[in-house]
Amino acid sequence: MKYIITVLISIITLVSISSCRNDFEFTASTGNLEFSQDTIYLDTVFSNIGSSTRTFKVYNRSSDDIVIPRVALNQGTNSNYRLSVDGVPGQVFENVELLAKDSMFVFVETTVDIMDFTSDTEFLYEDTIEFDAGGNLQKVELVTLIQDAVFLFPERDAQGVEETLLLDTDTDGNETRISGFSLDDDQLNFTNEKPYVIYGFAAVPSNKTLTIDAGARIHFHAGSGIIVANEGTLKVNGALSTTEDLENEVIFEGDRLEPLYEDIAGQWTAIWLTAGSKDHEINYATIKNASVGIIMDSSNTTSNGATLKMNNSKILNSSNTALLATTASIEASNSIFHNSGQSTVIARLGGAYNFNNCTISNYWNNSFRQDPTLFLTNIFPNSDLSADLLEANFTNCIIYGDRNIEYALLDDQLSTFNFKFENSLMRFNDFSNSFDGFPSYDITNSSLYENCVFNEDPLFEDEDAFKLRIDNTGGANGIANPTTTTTLDIEGNSRAASPDAGAFESVDLSTN
Repeated sequence: MKYIITVLISIITLVSISSCRNDFEFTASTGNLEFSQDTIYLDTVFSNIGSSTRTFKVYNRSSDDIVIPRVALNQGTNSNYRLSVDGVPGQVFENVELLAKDSMFVFVETTVDIMDFTSDTEFLYEDTIEFDAGGNLQKVELVTLIQDAVFLFPERDAQGVEETLLLDTDTDGNETRISGFSLDDDQLNFTNEKPYVIYGFAAVPSNKTLTIDAGARIHFHAGSGIIVANEGTLKVNGALSTTEDLENEVIFEGDRLEPLYEDIAGQWTAIWLTAGSKDHEINYATIKNASVGIIMDSSNTTSNGATLKMNNSKILNSSNTALLATTASIEASNSIFHNSGQSTVIARLGGAYNFNNCTISNYWNNSFRQDPTLFLTNIFPNSDLSADLLEANFTNCIIYGDRNIEYALLDDQLSTFNFKFENSLMRFNDFSNSFDGFPSYDITNSSLYENCVFNEDPLFEDEDAFKLRIDNTGGANGIANPTTTTTLDIEGNSRAASPDAGAFESVDLSTN
């Protein structure tokens, strides 16, 4: 009983003290707010696509609890910016309280239809966030670059069902479909007038050619790509650029333009060259941040595999593989295949491959990588399928990375397995002698490895930043064959009398 009385007395005392406490007293803001940023740049966005959300903080450095009479966008409810002040969404806020020595978050985003403002293909959209008014008025500027674009996407029928593409039908009649649409004849030429934004897979129909002009910019939404049907063709007609803007190069990338997404792999799916598609050409292109840069299919016969000529191009930062070729036919020169979550280049189930002055490299650091940068095989892994590897020639190439062994050769001894490395820089540190006795890995066999250099660092400029120029003291310097090397490197520089392996002719990087 004594314990209960003591507790009751304590409660009564607390209530009494509480009843005597005054509520917080807020004084009007005096215009002395501080901001973590005075201008918010929401980066470049496409017309009618929402921006990412930007955040800044508002500080009350004073010793008084204050109330801000008004926080609002200058354009009010007509603004295309959207705010959230301390978790409350809106565009105009009144009597916003902020405690002494405290801060609050303000979130900003926007969606703009460029046609509501201008006929230009891009413009700056601006507004301000105003804090208080009159002599206490303080502002934070908002700036966004809006680009117009050509949007390509699957249509929906009257019932709202989205258009799909048929990929395959099994023996039971079950269909495999993906979100996508076929390009019409008037859509089969991508120009450089506006960027293209693709949702789902844009399909090049049979016996049609998609031509992409120099300087075009192709952006893909998540899960999207280009797919070329049997007998269809892709022609990418990029050209050498003279500035760092790569004004003549064709660039394939995701549709998020903020710096945060600049080097995020796996933002879109792939360029898919299906079985029977043919005569593909890719010149001066950059394909980056895909799951797989290029997929090339076949139906287990070399004559029906996709065919590709690729020159002066780059496939960068693929979450799975840069180039996945199945019984394909590929001729590549002055091209770069760099950084993938698995092997950078995979050539499986045979085919015919000729790579000259190419850089095939992998320094992937987004997750653990166990696969070498180059994988050649005449089988289809985890199946009974086998086909002839008619040729796989790597001449004047760099095949390198941060693993001790950066190429793998898998021969089932049932089909032809023809390959050769010549005048190339390769990484093969077999410290445990695991490959002793395997003829394919006998690097002293000049019929397989002719004039190759092993395990000498190429000294890339910055492999993590996808800068693959090489220093003139690196392992690739002067090792190429002058009679087989390309005349110019990927940047249009003349090859030296003693040319270098890889896509770039070396320079003195110490002066850069």
